[in-house]
Amino acid sequence: MKNNYSLGKKYEGEATEILVKNGYKIVITNYCGRHGEIDIIAQKDGLLVIIEVKYRKDNKYGSGLEAVDKKKMHRIYITAEEFIYKNGLENMNVRFDCICFSNSEVTWLKNIAWGDEIGF
Repeated sequence: MKNNYSLGKKYEGEATEILVKNGYKIVITNYCGRHGEIDIIAQKDGLLVIIEVKYRKDNKYGSGLEAVDKKKMHRIYITAEEFIYKNGLENMNVRFDCICFSNSEVTWLKNIAWGDEIGF
């Protein structure tokens, strides 16, 4: 049986392939900031996309998207701010997405959060 870390890496790789096939340029994977980690940061048409990748074997404990709660989204947002500032990308438009894997089904949800939803 695979551990959670190797499963996470497998699905982050699959998400990266999906993004590339859809014309996105991968900027960085597994960006670690002071407040958390971002699975994938990609870019397309002047848009910076922050992507959280989630895998669920089944929905027994909720869907992958349900795991991206307000607290998790807040950490992602603060980490994204850090990345943007460190890389001089303040003038780019930013979108937050989640790519969820459940069994053989893939769901790519775009614009999963707005500032007022995560306390900004």
